Amino acid sequence: MSFQAYLDAVEEKTGLTPRQLLDHAHERGFDASTKAGPILAWLAEDHGLGRGHGMAMVHVITKGPQIGDTHVGSTGTHRDASDTLWLDGRATRPQ
Repeated sequence: MSFQAYLDAVEEKTGLTPRQLLDHAHERGFDASTKAGPILAWLAEDHGLGRGHGMAMVHVITKGPQIGDTHVGSTGTHRDASDTLWLDGRATRPQ
């Protein structure tokens, strides 16, 4: 599963775009200095997310939408089209 696919699944599971969850996280005081544990606990308790999907959001909350280019443009199952994740929802993502 690609990194972007994890974020798309987060949107499906929560009904919120990754950007909306990011905004909520910042309102709670989560930022680049926050450890994964408190963020994962919040995402599980308030949004029902498991560890895998939660860790995708932890990355976005603590590091932003940039990802490494290891799988960008590859042909494997983990491939991503870009090194920048789309946070504004599947319906608005450019093709």
